[in-house]
Amino acid sequence: MKKLAYIIAILLFTGLFSELFAGTGENPQSPPIGEAAPEFTLVNQNGEEVSLSDFRGSFVVLEWLNHDCPFVRKFYNAGEMQRLQRHYADEGVVWLSIISSREGEQGHLTQEQARQAMATHNSAQHAILIDEPGIVGRAYNARTTPHMFVIDPDGILLYDGAIDSVPSANPDTIAEADNFLVAALDAAMAGEPVAIPTTRPYGCSVKY
Repeated sequence: MKKLAYIIAILLFTGLFSELFAGTGENPQSPPIGEAAPEFTLVNQNGEEVSLSDFRGSFVVLEWLNHDCPFVRKFYNAGEMQRLQRHYADEGVVWLSIISSREGEQGHLTQEQARQAMATHNSAQHAILIDEPGIVGRAYNARTTPHMFVIDPDGILLYDGAIDSVPSANPDTIAEADNFLVAALDAAMAGEPVAIPTTRPYGCSVKY
């Protein structure tokens, strides 16, 4: 019985670990840093088509989103994601939140639900984009929510990874964490190289 309990404990631990760091590490399918970010066109919360190329000339943040994920709630319930969205919007950065959850899966939103989510969370992203087939998510190898990307004004991918350095769903850890997204954006906007261009994303697996 002790051996069986040990095996069950190991299975539970490894299952949690794989959820927390789903799809992380080096992957040849990930778009290369320093090269053109994959182009896409998606429909936003208002039913309008939005293309990445629409924002050429601006820095762009891509945030993979699932409001039912505790790792996403960590930032939204604390108001931190909204604070970052507003701060960088004031700096001319375009922030696009992408939902790649398919219909019937956790985090999936219709256009109307996406509009409601923006109002409920008082969020300030430029748009929520619906990627129900998961085509864009797979093009970027987005594996977790949140999973963050930074693209420069020429459409070059500069950062791919976690939002910060503490893989926890506890909002109390936000203040102590190193924010990789902020570091990448601030360096790039100052004309400096991004010191840490890739990190291991953490959160809930994207529900393709």
